[in-house]
Amino acid sequence: MHLPDRSPLFVTDSGTTTPDWINSAFGQPAALPEGRPTPRRARLMELDGHFHCSLIGTCLGTGELRKLVPRFTDVDRKASDLEIHHMAVRLSSESQAGSKALQKLLDTRYAPEIKRFNRYKSADELKAAWSECLKAGDVPGAYWALMTHPAATEYLRQLAFGEVHMLSHLVGAANRADIHRLQALEEENTRLQDKIERQQGRLQALAMEREALQRQARARTEIPLDKRSLALEEQIRALDSALHARDQSIAHHHAQTHRLESALGDAEARIHSLTVSLQEWKTRADDMRVELNALDRHLSSPLEHPGTTPAPKVRLEGKRIVYVGGRPHSTQTIASYVKSSGGELIIHDGGVEDRRSLLPSAMAGADLVVFPVDCVAHNAVTLLKRACERHGVPYRALRTASFASFMAAVSLFDAGGACPNGGTAAPHFCLRHG
Repeated sequence: MHLPDRSPLFVTDSGTTTPDWINSAFGQPAALPEGRPTPRRARLMELDGHFHCSLIGTCLGTGELRKLVPRFTDVDRKASDLEIHHMAVRLSSESQAGSKALQKLLDTRYAPEIKRFNRYKSADELKAAWSECLKAGDVPGAYWALMTHPAATEYLRQLAFGEVHMLSHLVGAANRADIHRLQALEEENTRLQDKIERQQGRLQALAMEREALQRQARARTEIPLDKRSLALEEQIRALDSALHARDQSIAHHHAQTHRLESALGDAEARIHSLTVSLQEWKTRADDMRVELNALDRHLSSPLEHPGTTPAPKVRLEGKRIVYVGGRPHSTQTIASYVKSSGGELIIHDGGVEDRRSLLPSAMAGADLVVFPVDCVAHNAVTLLKRACERHGVPYRALRTASFASFMAAVSLFDAGGACPNGGTAAPHFCLRHG
């Protein structure tokens, strides 16, 4: 089931606030309904497919997935984190054995949280417990225990799913604070390194002086002690005491330097992660710029008649386009545009109401196949790509289900930018959440 493209959920100090569109989308009143509990906990494969990406990404680390995923697929352990994540999501819905292995790993890792949530018997109790865990930052275990709980309703699962998704928007502020801390640590580390080098130079000079005094003392061992020798021995003891204090100071600075180097390594890893994230956002910004330019060209066309839509600038006469997935309000606009451009648009929702087995037949005679990555199922995309490669039909992945993304795609197709035989580059983001 695809949610309407409305405002997200918001989390406050006093709990969660549920927008009215969620209540209406699932036929629920403003108060959380009890729902009819199932006799057992839900399995991973039984959950709605659009939950899998969020569950895998939130509840399991990349290291665990690198050990498990290659046992059930041909993916190498050196594959990128994104490829490992995508294959784990596919296993959760398409592989019986892989889904069972993921289920066992999650149940074992979060056994205490599952046991604690088993005490709650109603959806109201589950919602209160989830809100407490969310405010305390105890998200992964509570998320898995809630999503598979016998008393969890589809409405409650959608509520938790939306709140977990919104947590990703808090990462940017935390990253900026980490960069400031890294700069301060680097300056402090440089200052301490200079101080240690100066101290080491002074210690070397003291050590050389001490050795000279000890040689003089050994040369005078057979001479009766006099006032001069007593003063020399006192000076040696003072130097020994100073060297001991210096050694303690050096040990302290070495320990502090080790802590700073460890903090610096963590900060450098965070900077690398921020750099990768920044590149992904730049790629999205470029895609959005292309979409806005295409939409601007469409809206700036002169009107043929007053009160009518702008005349299309893209030539689609005699073209047959297959659109898989999407949202009803945007697909209606797209269909009207293609029709006014002289083309034909075939719409398939990817298997929500239309049978997924009809996808290959819908592509017969198609000139282009498009699908929005934010509003189509993982398994539908896999089936779609295989069918396009088999029939030699070019396809393009749209960034969103919006009319602007479709306009950018058909503008490239009209300009000869569509890749034949399924040669479109794969998007560098998750097919569900970007």
